[in-house]
Amino acid sequence: MIRWPEPGWPLAVRDAVVHHLESAYPEEGCGVILQTGDAGPWRVRPLRNAAARPHTAYAFAPEEWLAVSMEADARAERVVCVFHSHVESPATFSPEDRAQAAPEGHPLLPGVSYLIGSVHRGCVVWVCQYGWQGDDFRLQEP
Repeated sequence: MIRWPEPGWPLAVRDAVVHHLESAYPEEGCGVILQTGDAGPWRVRPLRNAAARPHTAYAFAPEEWLAVSMEADARAERVVCVFHSHVESPATFSPEDRAQAAPEGHPLLPGVSYLIGSVHRGCVVWVCQYGWQGDDFRLQEP
């Protein structure tokens, strides 16, 4: 059983995130979770990892991020979570994650949480969610 930090997320969302992260192994998988309004349906949008070192980092391709942004606008959705995996390592918010999510100490996507899945031997074994609180990203407890 995977420890999942947000019990309110639909099982289909959890399954889609886990499936994508496991299928990306041995590279880091990444994507976003979108929602229509505040209580509307959820959608998982896996993205290709365009990082130069995809075994140890993730990055969205600019053209794919633009496409997601345009899709979300057209569907009246908003990004509620960015997700990615850490391969053979813990689901902690790393210094590199922090530098990418909040360069110069300010979050690029205010109000968006970050979900990190720890993938070992091709299986997600632990998931942690982080959110901006005060002046840094902190672990969000269920």
